[in-house]
Amino acid sequence: MTDHPARLKNLRLLPKVRDSWSYLYVDRCRIDQLHYAIALHVERGVIPVPVASLNLLLLGPGTSITHAAIRTLADNGCLVGWVGEAGVRFYAAGLGETRSSRHLLHQASLWADPKARLETVVRMYRLRFDAGEIPAHYSLRQLRGREGLRVRAAYERASRETGVPWHGRNYDARTHRMGDPVNRALSTANACLYGICHAAIVAAGYSPAIGFIHTGNMLSFVFDIADLYKTDLSIPVAFRVVADGVDRIEERTRALCRDAFYRSRLLERIVDDLAVVLDDSPQAANVLELVDAGFSPMWLWDPETEQVPAGVNYGDAEGQETGLGEASEFPD
Repeated sequence: MTDHPARLKNLRLLPKVRDSWSYLYVDRCRIDQLHYAIALHVERGVIPVPVASLNLLLLGPGTSITHAAIRTLADNGCLVGWVGEAGVRFYAAGLGETRSSRHLLHQASLWADPKARLETVVRMYRLRFDAGEIPAHYSLRQLRGREGLRVRAAYERASRETGVPWHGRNYDARTHRMGDPVNRALSTANACLYGICHAAIVAAGYSPAIGFIHTGNMLSFVFDIADLYKTDLSIPVAFRVVADGVDRIEERTRALCRDAFYRSRLLERIVDDLAVVLDDSPQAANVLELVDAGFSPMWLWDPETEQVPAGVNYGDAEGQETGLGEASEFPD
């Protein structure tokens, strides 16, 4: 079912991605509703999972889940993601806690402000270097140049340490099987990395499409975040796989990525880094207060006051609440 089934014996030991939420990966099991929770049916028996304390459930290969279980997860604001082996590929996701779009609005506000977007891009680049390594006066063009040198050095270092020849990155999805072994391994490792970054971004309430460095693709922000970890994870993994042989490259690369992601606590790192690069704190942008303020889960935008209550019939001269406004379809 999972690489570490012993953890399920005590749900307090579920791996924390960040203090505010946790995740659970399962595979090769059947999931249904159990009272106000869900139950995992595995060979050794039934394992109850109290979903009220769970924010992300990753469903790996061989899982089946009932409609009642999905409803219970949705009622408790738990995001469900359909992923590959050990979560290293991300295929689809349901909805998590949807009553607050705070993180997504904050991300969009940074993207829409040219000055804030540039500051975000600079934070992303600087996060890849040791403190003090990059002079404070560097322009964006200079940062891109230093990043290119850093990645080139990572390829050369991995080649030197493993003895695998390196002739440059050559990737074409249409001719993947025609590539040399190390390029095939790199493509597979990067795909795994994109999957886990995608899962973390969606689970944390951000948009994978609103990128800052990358743009024009529905996964632009995934590529932004994944680039923070390639030199530490996907590049060394790919060269190590090829150094051990050229048979079953894709299969062995996925397995090694799974282990490397687990050892490095990658999901936890991603969520922490998201908060850093997006400067995501209650003081970071006024837009955060617009969604969190008040008891209502929904507001109407107003250019003068920024927000007015939803669920109000504004055809009434006094604007009395009628319970029939826009928010009536989204009860608390």
